[in-house]
Amino acid sequence: MALKNFAFKILNKDNFARCGIMETHRGNIRTPAFMPVGTQATVKACRIEDIKKTGSDIILSNTYHLMIRPGVERIQSAGGLHEFMNCDLPILTDSGGFQVMSLSKLNKIDREKGAIFNSHVDGKKFYLSPEESIRIQLGLNSDIVMIMDECPKNTSDYELIKKSMELSLYWAERSKKAFGKNPHKALFGIVQGGLFKDLRLKSLEELMKIGFDGYALGGLAVGESQDEMFKVLDDIKSDLPSEKPHYLMGVGTPSDILGAVKRGIDMFDCVLPTRSGRTGLAFTWGGRVNIKNNKYQNDNSPLDPECDNLNLNKYSKNYLNHLFNTNEILASMLLTLHNINFYQELMNAIRENIIKGTFDDFHNKYIDKL
Repeated sequence: MALKNFAFKILNKDNFARCGIMETHRGNIRTPAFMPVGTQATVKACRIEDIKKTGSDIILSNTYHLMIRPGVERIQSAGGLHEFMNCDLPILTDSGGFQVMSLSKLNKIDREKGAIFNSHVDGKKFYLSPEESIRIQLGLNSDIVMIMDECPKNTSDYELIKKSMELSLYWAERSKKAFGKNPHKALFGIVQGGLFKDLRLKSLEELMKIGFDGYALGGLAVGESQDEMFKVLDDIKSDLPSEKPHYLMGVGTPSDILGAVKRGIDMFDCVLPTRSGRTGLAFTWGGRVNIKNNKYQNDNSPLDPECDNLNLNKYSKNYLNHLFNTNEILASMLLTLHNINFYQELMNAIRENIIKGTFDDFHNKYIDKL
């Protein structure tokens, strides 16, 4: 049986906010979508069965980390990333470009060779070119593949950002060629340009000439303010191709997501719900809760009474406080799952309000609360 081709359909709009479906041969992805991050072939402290029960339609995994450990060949020998981690959801893999930036003290950039870096694990030298990044992602059998880009650190240096953007465009062309024809998979381009409107629009214009299945915005969530991020989205929202999915990489807080959906974004990923879950911070409809706080030691109410999924509201703040303060592993498991579930409740509410035409009211109610 032939594999189903990747496709994207808009179901409804509310101003720039969009509700849609991404079709893949592994299943449909409802948008706007939040992708839990499974950096090393696992969403930390969670079973994939429970991730699915939160309503997650897709997860993200990381090219850089998987190429270092355990290596693409080992994953291929297991049948691919889905079989390796027992995940039948669609998987998006990032290209490794963000780690080129975040681990910059260990690497150098070469226009032709790509990123040359030493592993943060054992110091072994690696070469990550656009072609190698695509080869690894196809070897992992990713459903959505990201082009190799350079993601510079947050800076006001226009010439530095321009040079980086131009390099990313050169690598985008090479990534597209290396990807070849894979209609049942998707290849996304990544718009760079920092906080500069002209560079962002130039990057998008050139990427559209190359042609991609979706368009991501990179180089954000790297230290700029929320207002600066929203301005970048305002500058580009009218120019993003309406028939393609729009992905804001590495974002973010619930209020970041609300503001970005208002500006036409369809896809998100962030480590915040899982990382916060491991450190005692919970996201709820009533706002954020630091469960380690002493005031919860005798609070026998549930973390979020509005949550009725996975029996998560069966655990009291009192009990969760005890688990964290005694360093019990269950603490991280429960709070991580709670946070991912909350994010998916948020995405579901966003989609429902877009369909009803009430998204602006929903946005205004929660933008400063979450």
